[in-house]
Amino acid sequence: MTYLHWWAYIIVFAVPALLTVLFTPIALSIARRLKLFDIPKPGKAHKSPVPFLGGAAIVAAFAAIVLGASLIRPPKSGLSDLAAVLGIALVLSAMGLIDDIRGLGPWLRLAVEAGAGVGVWALGTRAHLLSSPLGVLVTVAWVVGVTNAFNLLDNMDGLSAGVAAIAGGFLFVAAFLNGQFLVASLAMALAGCAFGFLRHNFHPARIYMGDAGSLFLGFLIAALSLQLRTHSATRMHFVIPFLILGVPLFDTSLVTITRLSHRRSPFDGGQDHVSHRLVRLGIPVRGAVIIIYAGGVVLGWLALIVMRVDRNTGFMLVGLVITVALIFGVLLALIPVREKPEKEPGGARTSRVRESAVQHPVEGPWATVATLVGARFVPRSREPVPMEMAESIPES
Repeated sequence: MTYLHWWAYIIVFAVPALLTVLFTPIALSIARRLKLFDIPKPGKAHKSPVPFLGGAAIVAAFAAIVLGASLIRPPKSGLSDLAAVLGIALVLSAMGLIDDIRGLGPWLRLAVEAGAGVGVWALGTRAHLLSSPLGVLVTVAWVVGVTNAFNLLDNMDGLSAGVAAIAGGFLFVAAFLNGQFLVASLAMALAGCAFGFLRHNFHPARIYMGDAGSLFLGFLIAALSLQLRTHSATRMHFVIPFLILGVPLFDTSLVTITRLSHRRSPFDGGQDHVSHRLVRLGIPVRGAVIIIYAGGVVLGWLALIVMRVDRNTGFMLVGLVITVALIFGVLLALIPVREKPEKEPGGARTSRVRESAVQHPVEGPWATVATLVGARFVPRSREPVPMEMAESIPES
């Protein structure tokens, strides 16, 4: 794709954002008609059924803008590769929708996502390493990791969509500064879709994107970040995607490590993510989400700075980020959010969210912090809502 004027990127952002805003109420109506609701249960924070077909609006808006742009101003090269990547994203979105409706095993999902990673590598969008087999493994691991990171991050109103919008925005800036105008355009369009969805998804959310949306966003962001190339003298281009996507990667790492340390499966759902731990401190839902947004913005700016500074300064900044991440990771892990797995009648083991997690003040190192920010702890009911309640959801 040739160079675009700055105002063209505003259109590339605004059109998919507007389309998503317009498509989401349609998806909401269809979800209600088909009774496609995310029902509250142990491990989830919402207290009433919420439609989950919002991902379809994101997919439709992004596909429409890509198709329209390809017809109006087709890229000089890479059109077939773009169609292939979009096709893989649609397959993952369809799998996510099936998982939302019927439920799929985690290993089947991982197998399909790994296949998507191999497909991306075969198209030439890959981690460029000296050893080809190692490049395949790193590419697949990156695609699977980032895709699932955004899926796991979809645990609180507006969180995954907002972080995706921020990440897409910084991928746009990085690609634009390095003359990768097709990558920049796609990143900006994806950011527009995610931003437009926030109109209906920010707390209190009227609709969720579901796995269909989070897998779609995560996969495309993973693929675009692999395409990112920088030409700075530091030769630290491999660090840029890690910084831009630092928030979802940090959240996934924290959840995986803490669950494994408690001998729990990383595939179990639960309220032990960064967002839940912040709310556990007494921070309101919107406040917790905005704090995480701020973390994404800070890491995005650091990524742009690393692109422009000398090698030693770049390593120092990356070391600072790793140090801060480790400190916050340890502190967040100290917040009690789960009980040990309990025995169900019949001998089955289950993972239960700690019912008292938001009913009593935090103890330990975070108690002082909670006091300083004036945190208040209010008992909240987490009783599951029966399916019949779905029919009582208001239409507006």
